[in-house]
Amino acid sequence: MCDSNSNASNSNLDPRLPSPDLYAKLIASTGEDLNRPGLIDTPTRAAKAFGYLTQGYHQTLEEVTNNAVFPTDNPELVLIHNIEFYSLCEHHLLPFHGVAHVGYLPDGKVIGLSKVARIIDMYARRLQIQENLSKQVAEAIMEVTNCRGVAVVMDASHMCMMMRGVNKQLSSTRTTAMLGEFKTDIQARNEFLAAVPASKI
Repeated sequence: MCDSNSNASNSNLDPRLPSPDLYAKLIASTGEDLNRPGLIDTPTRAAKAFGYLTQGYHQTLEEVTNNAVFPTDNPELVLIHNIEFYSLCEHHLLPFHGVAHVGYLPDGKVIGLSKVARIIDMYARRLQIQENLSKQVAEAIMEVTNCRGVAVVMDASHMCMMMRGVNKQLSSTRTTAMLGEFKTDIQARNEFLAAVPASKI
């Protein structure tokens, strides 16, 4: 069991966080001594870390974009690439991380560049699979901007494939999501894909 000081500090935690007692039981199941110096506060730290890594469940699209949509008369491709992201695999609760490349075709409105990164973080900080994450980001940008098309490419390394199971250390995964003109217009899609950097994951 955790010592009394650790339990007392738990009462100040955000009630949306998982209970540190859950982590204490998990650590104890390995045979570890929860009262040794390196582990006394670990259950509380782990609960806070998990809360941070899943904070996307407590955010909304309206909050993260904060009305940062502006008029434009430029209809050409907007491309933001190499946006870092971190997420947790919903199958093993192990991390996957990588970069996202996002392009869209404005229809009179553009979104603040930093808001694209915030949208990615909101969905990444949930239990995820990369395939769904790509689609959710694309749909969110389409919803906010009412643009003519959105394209998302994500490159990531998955710890569930590198730390366990097949243990393939050099593996990486690329997923795509194409909406609007990027789905129907091959020329627009090819222009976007040609501008996306090669994977460095």
